[in-house]
Amino acid sequence: MELHGVERSLSQALTDGAERQPAARLIAVSPDRPADLTLAELAEQGRRFGAHLRRLGIMPGDVVAVQLPAWSEWMVAVAGIAHAGAVILPVVAIYGAKELGFILAQSRARAIVTPDMWRKVDYHEVVSASGDLPDLARHIVIGDPAPGAIGWEEMLAPIAVPPSVPRSPDDLAMLVYTSGTTSVPKGVMHSARTLLSEIATQKMVRLDRLPEERVLSPWPPGHVAGAIAMLRFLTDGGVLVLMDQWSGEEAARLVAEHGINSMSTTPFHLAGLLDGASSGGHDLSSLKSVLTGAAPVPPSLIARSEAVGLRPFRCYGSSEMPTVSTGNPDDPLAKRLTTEGRPMPGAEIRFVDDDGNDVEEGELALRGPDRFIGYFDPEMNARAFLPGGWFLSGDIGRFDADGYLLITDRKKDVIIRGGENISSREVEDLLFLNPAILEAAVVAGPDERMGEVVCAFVIARPGQTPSLESIQTQFRAAGIARQKTPEHLFTLADFPRNSTGKVLKTELRTEARARLATAKAK
Repeated sequence: MELHGVERSLSQALTDGAERQPAARLIAVSPDRPADLTLAELAEQGRRFGAHLRRLGIMPGDVVAVQLPAWSEWMVAVAGIAHAGAVILPVVAIYGAKELGFILAQSRARAIVTPDMWRKVDYHEVVSASGDLPDLARHIVIGDPAPGAIGWEEMLAPIAVPPSVPRSPDDLAMLVYTSGTTSVPKGVMHSARTLLSEIATQKMVRLDRLPEERVLSPWPPGHVAGAIAMLRFLTDGGVLVLMDQWSGEEAARLVAEHGINSMSTTPFHLAGLLDGASSGGHDLSSLKSVLTGAAPVPPSLIARSEAVGLRPFRCYGSSEMPTVSTGNPDDPLAKRLTTEGRPMPGAEIRFVDDDGNDVEEGELALRGPDRFIGYFDPEMNARAFLPGGWFLSGDIGRFDADGYLLITDRKKDVIIRGGENISSREVEDLLFLNPAILEAAVVAGPDERMGEVVCAFVIARPGQTPSLESIQTQFRAAGIARQKTPEHLFTLADFPRNSTGKVLKTELRTEARARLATAKAK
């Protein structure tokens, strides 16, 4: 399969997009940084930002981190980083010093862009507390910069703008970190080719339904879905409305006000949108494409959407291969309720056993034009790929009789809360530091709003009684992002184990579901 437009650097693709659709409109809905800009205005600011990066010593191939909410400044910074030939490193805005320190140290980031304050978080303090970072030379701040930092206005000041730095389509263009089964985030490397292939294939499957997309994005840009939604606007135009704080009723209002016809959501977002439309009396009839994924999707949610005229469909993907399969609104309801749709153009899916042999139902091994080029830590690649470039996803599935993808289990020990991957091991490692806890095991528990939440099973030390409140206080003090903090605590005398003493987490997940269902029924 041949994809057009992927034989370019990211900078060239962004330049082409601004020239082709200069009047495309970005609307950032934020109490802190509202904006209404054309694509031409964003591109001009981005070129100036990139010229200032080069003035400050940022070289081609250097990594520049952007830890911002869904603001227009994220797009300006990303366009400027690409113009300078540097590597974009989106960072989840709510990450604390522990996660940020690891990411900046491993990536050897040369600069970072942050707010001064957001949601009562002082980002000067977060960066300062992130440890010894000898490679980090510049801190660019939106708002009031501390001594030694660089203000945002300085990065947009008039300057002679040189041509963009030439880069190969296969050079590293974006590095995004995702928490998986390991206790530290994994650096996922994408080239311009893989990113533009993702955008091109998305366009191929939607163009007949939506010749011009009017998108509402609830995703934070530190998440691959949010980053790609913004890159799609920068390359293809249309209308993009950003939210930096989720509100279902506000989202429903924005859909009606701007005639939004396309959204990508998690089950949490979709449920909130339906609630907001109902409570606020907002019209959602313009929504023709409602994709939902990044967490287990309850069939009841799709049935509820169907009842009010929406036809949501599911998808499957990851940071490593953003969209592997997708449904569409014209699929039969049964397929939209239970499957992840059909493979994307160019996507290849095999199902393999532990020895790499093809089986009818097994671990998904993936190839395709948007498959990442590898992990930043090369030691991870040996375990992640089969010969021939097949990426081992860690998820278990099969095709149904009509070629639709079914995900039947997860091999990875990961919790997907509101679309964010949380490593159970990282949470367990922190629980082991609690003096009241002898052993800990963390699993996903079902949640109607978030899809999954962190459930901690613990064995208490003799004479100790650990409480959920004390654990939450411990996690806050450790500077851990709050979505990783346990939301349910269950104390056991012992864990279910196999003959070698390994904790049987499958049984703990069953126990968590039963306990939460009992609590809900009371």
